[in-house]
Amino acid sequence: MKTFQADQIKSIALLGNSGSGKTTLAEAMLFNGGIIERRGTIEGKNTVSDYRPIEHENSNSIFSTVLYTESQNKKINVLDTPGLDDFSGGVISSLFASDAAVMTINVQNGVEVGTEIHFRHTEKEKKPVIFAINGLDHEKANFEKSIEMMKDRLSSDVVLIQYPVNEGTGFNSIVDVLKMKMLRYAKEGGKAELADIPADQADKAAELHGALVEKAAESDESLMELFFSNDTLSEEEIKKGISKGIASRGLFPVLCISAKNNIGVDRLLEFVATMAPSLADMAPKMNSKGEAVKANPAGPASVYIFKSSIEEHIGEINYFRVFSGKVTENLDVVNSNNGSKERLSQLYICAGKNRTKVPELNTGDIGAFVKLKNTKTDHTLNVAGQDWKYTGIKFPDPKYRTAIKAQSESDDEKLGESLNKLHLEDPTIIIEYSKELKQIIVHGQGEYHLNIMKWHLDNIYKIPTTFNPPKIPYRETITKTAQADYRHRKQSGGAGQFGEVHMIIEPYEEGSKEVTMQKIAGKEIKISVRDKEEIPLSWGGKLVYVNSIVGGAIDARFMPAILKGIMEKMEIGPLTGSYARDIRVYVYDGKMHPVDSNEISFRLAGRNAFSQAFKNAGPKILEPVYDVEIFVPSDRMGDVISDLQGRRGMVLGMSSEKRFEVIKAKVPLAEMNKYSTALSSITGGRAMYTMKFAEYAQVPGDVQDAVIKAYAEEEEEE
Repeated sequence: MKTFQADQIKSIALLGNSGSGKTTLAEAMLFNGGIIERRGTIEGKNTVSDYRPIEHENSNSIFSTVLYTESQNKKINVLDTPGLDDFSGGVISSLFASDAAVMTINVQNGVEVGTEIHFRHTEKEKKPVIFAINGLDHEKANFEKSIEMMKDRLSSDVVLIQYPVNEGTGFNSIVDVLKMKMLRYAKEGGKAELADIPADQADKAAELHGALVEKAAESDESLMELFFSNDTLSEEEIKKGISKGIASRGLFPVLCISAKNNIGVDRLLEFVATMAPSLADMAPKMNSKGEAVKANPAGPASVYIFKSSIEEHIGEINYFRVFSGKVTENLDVVNSNNGSKERLSQLYICAGKNRTKVPELNTGDIGAFVKLKNTKTDHTLNVAGQDWKYTGIKFPDPKYRTAIKAQSESDDEKLGESLNKLHLEDPTIIIEYSKELKQIIVHGQGEYHLNIMKWHLDNIYKIPTTFNPPKIPYRETITKTAQADYRHRKQSGGAGQFGEVHMIIEPYEEGSKEVTMQKIAGKEIKISVRDKEEIPLSWGGKLVYVNSIVGGAIDARFMPAILKGIMEKMEIGPLTGSYARDIRVYVYDGKMHPVDSNEISFRLAGRNAFSQAFKNAGPKILEPVYDVEIFVPSDRMGDVISDLQGRRGMVLGMSSEKRFEVIKAKVPLAEMNKYSTALSSITGGRAMYTMKFAEYAQVPGDVQDAVIKAYAEEEEEE
């Protein structure tokens, strides 16, 4: 295998709506580059990219796949990505590891939901986009309509490099307005035959060529001056302007293909090889020290792991990109994330599940390691002396959650191990082992996303599982002051147990001060603050424990035991068994026995006094509330707002952002179950949303009653 230098390497992410032909295009790219001898098909379940059983069963891409091909004496790394938003993790990681995107547009449908979503990902990641209009051989092909939709929904900076001469079932000719030639293809596609532009296409080609020249000139001031001076640019000058415009997202070139018939793919590859940016043309990656890591082929070797997978008979494979220097076989490196040392004993380049061993990889290239000890996705490997890591991939926050349980208790341990492996392959699957809820909660990007995860558990790992509704992590607190005292006395021959605790509890707010007088049931109780302890709770909020004992009524050595008893009840609130929070406790009096008092006596007395006081202090349930941001087409905004209001959502504001309306709202987590499915149904799949935890807020009275009733019924069943 030839070794490619940094200036000979291009890396692209293949994006597009599900069904737009990405995988078929990837197959044609590898065939044209001589990497494979024959092209597979989706129907034949034999493509290089979709090689996993679940992809064969569903006939679409589930995971991103690392591929490569060659054109113009350059290596082109191709990262084929899933089209469905549920698998956006593969899109985002692929964009991070590439310098540009080639986005396929199904010419029958034009701009689809996935197209818009993927284009938004490229905007966020500041990655250039080259459009490939696919399926021009289809009887319902509508090139002009697709271009109109692209300019309307994606960007007005879409510019034609090519247009089809005879779209439809006989499609075989393309006018290239950069070359100003017609590309004609044989029935089996492959390499184009160059011909002069027919007379009936000359005016249209000249007009589009002029628009391309003008757009190219806008990318560079010196080119603009030349354009104004000469009223045109040379082909080399046009190419320079296009390259600059692509890299800066100032223009989005459009090329024409039929991936199925291998028409136009050769020219697309040539265009990517000569015009798409390389690593050195893009803004350098930033490291954890805030420094830019330049794409320096002579610099210290540094790689970033952007994807991991587990393959049968091989184990874990880590896919990486070289961002600086050169990696070679047997190179010793340090994992900057955990400090462990690794030896890169084997290097591979990959075309799906096919791996080719190579001796070295240069800056900008993409490859794979096997059998590393302590390296995972989002880890940085550097040669010794470089103690930083990359500011890595920012995966989207989860949008869907469910509880999962093995059908057989004997599979519990195996389930945990398998879930961790699934998270390794797809970091957007988040596993939460909730002691509080007594459930394993799995978070993902949507219902379909987690159903695919379940398929793997049931079929690959052979663990039958069940999804259950996830419980809500409620919190309990108090709304008023209450007092209680409790005497624990136990006599059973020999030493007994005795402890008496008097306490007052009140709601705690951050920054509030202790009081010196409390009035309970018409009786004033003086408080002397001798000592206090502020305890941040792992589940949120605080417990403030105030020692107000005077005159030695309770020995100081028993105060920690009282606190321990209180904490036991804080973990099991009386309303729903949820964690309690934001309470201040004053222990102001009590009694002890010179012989029978011990720690267990005061722990039990403290626990029971706190429990009694809590029930009389106006206990309330708090629920988690999330900030939800929804991107929605304007014609569906009313329906989305109406649905939010039905979910007890509070709309905070609306704005417009790049052809979408943005709704910001606060919505209780209890009302967000299966929201991704509902939103897709309301908007025809054209909306997307994010959600982040905001706060805990009191639930309305009727909701509290329903929650308490449900908890009581559940306890009764158990």
